[in-house]
Amino acid sequence: MRALLLGARGAVGTAIRRELEREGHEVTSTGRSVGGLVLDLHGDLATLGPAAAAHDVVINASGVERADLGTVVSTTPLVDISATGSYLDALRKSARGTVVLGAGLAPGLSTVLVSALDHRPGDDIDVFVMLGSGEHHGAAAVDWTAGLLGTDVHQSPETTPIRNFHTGRRATGPDGRRRLHLRADFPDHVLLGREEQLAIRSYLALGTAPETLALAVLGRLPALRGLLAAAPHLGGSDWHVIARNRRTGHQREAFGTGQSEATGHLAALAASRAAVTERTGAITMADLVDVDAAMASVEALRPSR
Repeated sequence: MRALLLGARGAVGTAIRRELEREGHEVTSTGRSVGGLVLDLHGDLATLGPAAAAHDVVINASGVERADLGTVVSTTPLVDISATGSYLDALRKSARGTVVLGAGLAPGLSTVLVSALDHRPGDDIDVFVMLGSGEHHGAAAVDWTAGLLGTDVHQSPETTPIRNFHTGRRATGPDGRRRLHLRADFPDHVLLGREEQLAIRSYLALGTAPETLALAVLGRLPALRGLLAAAPHLGGSDWHVIARNRRTGHQREAFGTGQSEATGHLAALAASRAAVTERTGAITMADLVDVDAAMASVEALRPSR
């Protein structure tokens, strides 16, 4: 398989490239400077179309959210790791070929876990995501979190607007610790909730309780969003994703160490499946990968308990 990787120099892009090459695939890196295929995703995308046509799959790990990517890559499958619901909604509408919406931890692994739950139409599903704040993320990850401050959940299942980081629920993680998780706009309710007729609500916790509480404060004082970039990296790099059905109590969970590495493994898996799938149009990780395959892809990243 030949993969065209957008954003190959970032933390996630590096992990994707390493995982694909480990599996024997050929990867073409892109960037705004010499060292691969020169391509500025903020500018003219004229060179992207021919480059995509020469590959079996395109992976967008750049953090650049342009809905016209789905049109420019034409019929070459596109895998996008973005977690922004409004962008993925727009990308869905621009798809000309196969487009995988959300190929990371949340959405991505979370989407697979929700799909694997015992459920029926009308069920309420909670998705709890914990990201260790000791990991040094790229600017795109920080910008994404900062972008949620002072904003509402995109097309939430509630009838009234829901502000990010204003409310929360507590959940016990795989490590046995009970944490406060804040409502956050991970878009499984957009990608899967409509199709399955589920009310999916997602929540985010950081690695330590003080950091999660600080995020709740920033949610009410979004003018201070610049503090996120300046905040020290405290705690570890463990993560977990839990999907739970409120009606039945049934849950699925996954955990590991290294958010960027896990996203890289999952995106590489999605790319290898997207390159050979016969499905067209906008799809999710749950359309390509079952829960066993998703869990196996991050198995090596599990910390000892």
